[in-house]
Amino acid sequence: DTENISRRLRENQRRAEPLPVGRIVRDASLEVRGSVVYASFIVALVFVPLLTLGGVAGRLFAPLGHAYILAILMSLVTALTVTPALCYLLLGRRAAAAQAPPLNRWLRRGYGRMLTAVLNRPGSILVASLIICAAAFLVLPALGGEFLPQLREGHYIVHTASLPGTSLQESLRLGQLLTRRLLELPGIESVSQWAGRAERGADTYGTHYSEYEVRLTPQTAESGAAQQRVLERIRETLADFPGIAFEVNTFLVERVDETISGYTAPVVVNLYGTDLTRLDEKAREVAALIGTVEGAASIQLRSPPGTPLAEVRFHDDQLAARGLRPLEIIDSLEAAYAGKTVGRYYEGNRGYDIAVILDPGQRGQIEGVGELPLLTADGTLIKLGQVAEVRQTGGRYNILHQNAQRVQTVTCGVQGRDSESFLNDLRDRVLAEIRFPTDIYPEFTGSAVEQSAARSSLIVHSLLAGTGVVLLIYLAIGSVRHLLLTVLNLPFSLAGGVGAAFLTGSTLSVGSMVGFVTLFGITVRNSIMLISHYRQLVQVEGQCWSKATAVRGAEERLPAILMTALVTALAMLPIAVGSDNPGREIMGPMAAIIVGGLVSSTALNLLVLPAVLWRWGRFSRRDDAVPGPEADAGTRCPRQT
Repeated sequence: DTENISRRLRENQRRAEPLPVGRIVRDASLEVRGSVVYASFIVALVFVPLLTLGGVAGRLFAPLGHAYILAILMSLVTALTVTPALCYLLLGRRAAAAQAPPLNRWLRRGYGRMLTAVLNRPGSILVASLIICAAAFLVLPALGGEFLPQLREGHYIVHTASLPGTSLQESLRLGQLLTRRLLELPGIESVSQWAGRAERGADTYGTHYSEYEVRLTPQTAESGAAQQRVLERIRETLADFPGIAFEVNTFLVERVDETISGYTAPVVVNLYGTDLTRLDEKAREVAALIGTVEGAASIQLRSPPGTPLAEVRFHDDQLAARGLRPLEIIDSLEAAYAGKTVGRYYEGNRGYDIAVILDPGQRGQIEGVGELPLLTADGTLIKLGQVAEVRQTGGRYNILHQNAQRVQTVTCGVQGRDSESFLNDLRDRVLAEIRFPTDIYPEFTGSAVEQSAARSSLIVHSLLAGTGVVLLIYLAIGSVRHLLLTVLNLPFSLAGGVGAAFLTGSTLSVGSMVGFVTLFGITVRNSIMLISHYRQLVQVEGQCWSKATAVRGAEERLPAILMTALVTALAMLPIAVGSDNPGREIMGPMAAIIVGGLVSSTALNLLVLPAVLWRWGRFSRRDDAVPGPEADAGTRCPRQT
């Protein structure tokens, strides 16, 4: 709006009889008013699909959509009211220069020569655009996809699990060794461990399970690359401890993964059934297959069988002959191995419970169970092994249920590739290579599934919003031909975003898709501004639709398009640079895509679209059109062929 008013004021100064400043400001503002309104509503409508995202994706990105839409609408209100008034006060009351600034004139001359050369070869430009678009679409699958990029939070949570039944003392001993090894790594400030579970805790972890909180030094926490190096060293150190399954995550990633699937892993395979033995067999098959998929890491069976148990089977005839009841023996076992309060001791006004329990050395031996003394009805002492069979068996420390069904779960992490392509390969191989009985069926879940669902939802709602966008573009442009030319050229503007993602090593997360949505809105807005100005030149100012008109219209829109690109790029550049550093992991890829896409978008609006419109567009003069100062009012425009 400001650029158009300034240009019209300069043109007014070159008139023999300048018009009133107020009229120039009003007419110049109304000239772009329709384009500004339609373009603003199109940009706002493009962001509506973000508001429809559900789950974790909706919680993360819906606020961004609300903020963006409100900002666009408020800027539109400002452009319709405040901007023209400020232009009148600040630009209209002083004598405007008749000539544009030197930089403006230099840019227009150079751009005019370049565009003239491009207009002489519209076919070549179209072929080059198609090649660039094809290359972008070929690169797109290689980017992969994930729900969230690797977050840099300045610390890591390490989960380790050894064989079920591992004692708490052994877990603590291994923890001390692992802690010393981790503290030797550069960049780690402190390591703390907790093992097993609290007595009244909600978690069902066994004594074989431990968690370690690894805090990084402040210097390391400031760099994303330094944190990645520490993460790789932690995984190498954990790999030196055989027989231990491990995971390494950050706190926020774990909370997101747990919210989605209930587990701290991006890929989760649930097997539902009724027979625990058959579930375990199929779960082990799935775990073995996962190990052969490229990128698999930290494979874990979440309810592993094999927990050692001491099984005591009573001989009922022997119990009856000695006058013993099973409940009495169970009480004796509980007192020996869990402890039992048998009295109370008072010292002054303080009381202490007296409990009995076997010596720790005896409690740790399976042979000691059969030696437990029992008092018979006639007052004699016998051993438990005389009236019962004691043997060691295997069991499990928990049985998982979901939706009133038994479930066995296999989880894994992904390393060296994106989680979405990994999950697709895993799903195809599991369904093709493992035969499941009729009463057992698999379910694939995790953040990779959530990302795919969020993308599918975003695409579906974007198609619905696209219908409204196409309608608004048609109302703004007023021509089906020009509408199709604009829409067909949009993939070229997105190619720069794909290239930026490829060069920065970014995957297509939900935040990256927001970047493409933003880029789409910017491109459509500038395309509408250019086509509307062409229509203004031909239908209102009476210019012939010729190569000179195409060059003139693009030159006059050059400052506005460059300002749009530069302002947006400069705003996003601080976020795009170092997008892997802490605080920029989610928005950094989005900003990089926008900055890269602005390059191709600007090239589209300044070079490709004018060439395509010159070759295949149609702009016809109205009978009541007033010829402009550069038009020949005495001749008819030649019919375009």
